[in-house]
Amino acid sequence: MLTRTQLDKYADVLLWGLTTSRVEPYKPGDVVLVQFDLAALGLAEAVYAKLLARGLNPVPRLTLTPSMETAFYGSADEAQLVFQTPGQAVLHENVHGAMHLLAPDSLTHLSGIDPKRIATAALARKPLRDILVRREEKGEFGWTLCLYPTKELAAKAGMTGREYAAQVTAACFLKDADPVARWRTLYEEAREIKAWLNSIKAVSLRVESDNVDLTVTPGRHRRWLGLSGHNIPSFEIFTSPDWRGTSGRYYADQPSYRSGNYVRGVRLTFKDGVVTDIAAEQGEEFVRKQLAMDPGASRLGEFSLTDKRFSMIDRFMANTLYDENFGGPHGNCHVAVGSSYSDTFDGDPAGLDGPRKEELGFNDSALHWDLVNTEPKRVRARLADGHEATVYENGQFLY
Repeated sequence: MLTRTQLDKYADVLLWGLTTSRVEPYKPGDVVLVQFDLAALGLAEAVYAKLLARGLNPVPRLTLTPSMETAFYGSADEAQLVFQTPGQAVLHENVHGAMHLLAPDSLTHLSGIDPKRIATAALARKPLRDILVRREEKGEFGWTLCLYPTKELAAKAGMTGREYAAQVTAACFLKDADPVARWRTLYEEAREIKAWLNSIKAVSLRVESDNVDLTVTPGRHRRWLGLSGHNIPSFEIFTSPDWRGTSGRYYADQPSYRSGNYVRGVRLTFKDGVVTDIAAEQGEEFVRKQLAMDPGASRLGEFSLTDKRFSMIDRFMANTLYDENFGGPHGNCHVAVGSSYSDTFDGDPAGLDGPRKEELGFNDSALHWDLVNTEPKRVRARLADGHEATVYENGQFLY
């Protein structure tokens, strides 16, 4: 769905993202995992060649096809569900970067699978993810993520393939003569917003829209992040709050596809940091099972805002990477239930052990699920001196 020229530009942007996502620069001989869906083969080939040209060692990995995933989650026994490929932990301990090229050929093939089976496999893989988190905290690992348009994505988003590809092209600036230069400019603009948000040191944030009245507590020793190269595209500015200070109601007006399930109209009520009431217009039982995955699954791991002036995305894309960066007429707010991001700690994340994370209210879970609200909204910050300041309104930051 993308031309050869666009694939080449896309690969350049992904290399920028990978480089920007890691504190330490990459060295010749570093190992980079390239994990891709079959439909993204052309993009994987373009990325592979560019990694080699930079003196890096790419390790290509094809993800499971929908048929393989259905067979695995549908018929694997208990031992097979938690089985880990020999050498996988060794790879995670030695890989320096990772690229994930998403190009799903099906979004609903797991709809008939018991979510508990999917959760069992996710929990078994968590130690592998923890290895990468720890290495990222030390500055030894970086990653980036992108989406390649497919007919399935277009169909589920209610678009033609051409329309869907146009959204991807616009969002990643692939029609620009030099899209990497555009990303560098956005990176600097986002850095100004993050510095401003970090400087005001809000005690709490209150989000209000027609269906949302949510109070979030940023917590001690936090910083705002965003546009770090991790996601392409990414226009969000986010932090991982102290989960214990979350209260009120939240509504996701954007639908989402997760683990083969379509979910719409999720409503969550938080009290003392924990979800106490769950409702959904569609997929409610699935939502309930996801939030019961482990103790941290019903707590907040992320709070995020997207400025409409940055994002070209103005359609539902049936993919969280794009939907959480929706610009449109009102920007968006999204929260994630589940795991938090330790790099939102304002010190050295490498010094954050389990007890320290728990003390500061960083949430831990095998789940991380972004739920998006695109309604007109206002976000007010309560400051340490008791005053309030509006930090976001009409889809944009008021810095």
